[in-house]
Amino acid sequence: RSGEMAKLTQLIDNEVLRAYATYATIVLIKMMLMSLITTYLRITRKAFANSEDIASFGKGESAKKYVRTDADVERVRRGHLNDLENIVPFLGIGLLYALSGPDLSAALLHFRIFTAARIIHTVAYLVPFPQPSRGLSWAGGYAVTISMAYRVLKTALYL
Repeated sequence: RSGEMAKLTQLIDNEVLRAYATYATIVLIKMMLMSLITTYLRITRKAFANSEDIASFGKGESAKKYVRTDADVERVRRGHLNDLENIVPFLGIGLLYALSGPDLSAALLHFRIFTAARIIHTVAYLVPFPQPSRGLSWAGGYAVTISMAYRVLKTALYL
């Protein structure tokens, strides 16, 4: 019936929604790993952002040298920021797309391309690979999100 909420059991049985949950979880775990990589590099490079982070290195002027930037830490942070700028829109638009009733094969194609693009983007950022590898992987993921947004609007256009 129109206007009736779907039952939870109906959502769990929805293969597209399960596929979305799978790939959303993968990219979220990948994004969380960026935090761990940042922390690892901060500790191994002794490059901290805040003075309270250096308490174990002593006090005073001698410890202040550890409050600094490091090129590798900043590279990971930029990759993490790029994840936030791209994965968050994917999560929202991807969910709406999954709920809009797409074919499973089309949805899997969207989710898999986006996930692969984000993983390639991260590897290209961290290694670093020469451009245009990072740019192309970013563009692939971005295009997938735009494609899903277009399909959501085309399916349920209430503008």
